[in-house]
Amino acid sequence: MTGTPLQTGFTFYYMRRTKKGNSTIDGDATTSLTDKASFTDAVKPIGTCRTVEEFWSIYNFLIRPHELPATTDYHFFREGVKPTWEDPYNSNGGRWTIRLPKRGMIGSRYWEEVMLSLLGGFPDVPDGEICGAVISVRGHEDVLSIWNKTASNQRIVVRIKEVLKKMLRLPTTGASMRYHNHPRS
Repeated sequence: MTGTPLQTGFTFYYMRRTKKGNSTIDGDATTSLTDKASFTDAVKPIGTCRTVEEFWSIYNFLIRPHELPATTDYHFFREGVKPTWEDPYNSNGGRWTIRLPKRGMIGSRYWEEVMLSLLGGFPDVPDGEICGAVISVRGHEDVLSIWNKTASNQRIVVRIKEVLKKMLRLPTTGASMRYHNHPRS
């Protein structure tokens, strides 16, 4: 491996849903996402980066979130961790969601900030606690989700919120942030 190694590898994923129902478009076929297997099949890996240079090689190839069609998701997760609630790394965790109005490139900017922080490690958050992130492009908003491993540790959950608010320069009031525990299977 040549280049500047990352502390841990990360994998980019892509998923596109139809506007009606809970399905994804894969070529000309539409697949129902009514079960876990279909959802897992719908999330397509784009590539894995283990160096800074590999990250930029993949990232620079991707269409920015503000240019994606509605109902498209990008996922960016630790290598070996699937972007599903059922993955053992995620199963006892949860996620912070931030709802972003469609204003210019704000969703793209926040997405990039979060990915770069994942690569370098979230400050004052235990190493390995952040599993990954998702940007979900929707018609009138983008939804940024940051997944963590341990939903039961309120100190960590609150610390992640504080780090996100500071990193993204979110207002202290009116920021649409909410924490969700991952459902148990």
